[in-house]
Amino acid sequence: MDSSPATLDLDKGKSDCGNSVVVFDPSVLQKQSNIPEAFIWPRCERPHQPEELEVPVVDLKGFLEGDAASTSRTAAAIRGACASHGFFQVMNHKVDAAALHDALRVADEFFELPLSTKLRARRRPGCTWGYVGAHADRFASMLPWKETLSFAYDYSGNRDGVVDYITSKLGEEFQPMGRVHRRYCAAMKDLSLSIMELLGISLRMGRDYYRNFFEDGSSIMRCNNYPPCQEPELTLGTGPHSDPTALTILHQDQVAGLQVFAEGKWRSVSPIAGALVINIGDTFMALTNGRYKSCLHRAVVNRDRRRRSLAFFVCPQADKVVRPAKELLVGRDGGGGVPRKYPDFTWAELLEFTQSHYRTDASTLQNFTQRFLTYSIHLSLSSNNNSNNKAIKTGMNKDASQMEVS
Repeated sequence: MDSSPATLDLDKGKSDCGNSVVVFDPSVLQKQSNIPEAFIWPRCERPHQPEELEVPVVDLKGFLEGDAASTSRTAAAIRGACASHGFFQVMNHKVDAAALHDALRVADEFFELPLSTKLRARRRPGCTWGYVGAHADRFASMLPWKETLSFAYDYSGNRDGVVDYITSKLGEEFQPMGRVHRRYCAAMKDLSLSIMELLGISLRMGRDYYRNFFEDGSSIMRCNNYPPCQEPELTLGTGPHSDPTALTILHQDQVAGLQVFAEGKWRSVSPIAGALVINIGDTFMALTNGRYKSCLHRAVVNRDRRRRSLAFFVCPQADKVVRPAKELLVGRDGGGGVPRKYPDFTWAELLEFTQSHYRTDASTLQNFTQRFLTYSIHLSLSSNNNSNNKAIKTGMNKDASQMEVS
């Protein structure tokens, strides 16, 4: 493979920090015979042709219409999926088909813009929102073959926030795009709170428990574009990871690419027309003390067709403390306390960890927890020695006595 600096000159730029980074411009990269070395993943991580996952497809019709028997069956199906791998799909979700279609359409229109236009919305250092190609602003190797546009959606704040953000970055002529995404996000918010009700029922916490926890929260909306790749066997569209957020609702086109790690191996997930993908994230796993699994997943690319998806990441209010209900800390036989697996934390603290200290993967929450334990010991020693040295702050809850490290 020819990956000499001379070959990559057209794909190099400067980051805000002054470091040389790969510029993800599909119109340039696809003209090369080989992909740049920065996109090549280790052999053990490279894609192969896995078996198909038998995905639980949950019909929400009965639940949304108030049918008690249907709700019980739906909750049972969700309980089985979430306790196993944290992944399922939903049908009859009542999200308007036009809203789904239009959101993918305007995402397409954005990604088809010249790179110079897309870079008006470039993600700034330390920020979660904005446009980025291949996450090359943060990483230098094992880059994903994709570009993304992300922005916030506040459940209880300014309803025009999405439109304001997009027009502030791209210009007033992008108001229609902003309005389409605002409509889509509002529909995703409503669906996410319905899913939270079902999760509460499935955990025997009642339908309002998690709905109340998240109804004043926020979300991250992310548009993904995975262009065709001349060497798809060497790279990934998204590397293996669990989402640090609570819940993800994914709307994807009909091009396959999503894979889930289940039963000890990678399994492919074929798109189902009209269905939305749901997966549990690290924050919700912590809320259940590990009863429900954060879904380990990745995305692959192909040689001939681009793939598009819209990910709606559901998050609690930034300063709300994430801790499991006491009912979930009782042994399954009704007696004996179940050790805490994770510390109390806020979503803001976990987000800061993933943005400043750690590249999300299969062990994000475990490493976040280990960081907490390390700093708790440091704080304890500092206190015992009456030290004036400042402990490195994590902002996490300081009581580690009830925790175990998995």
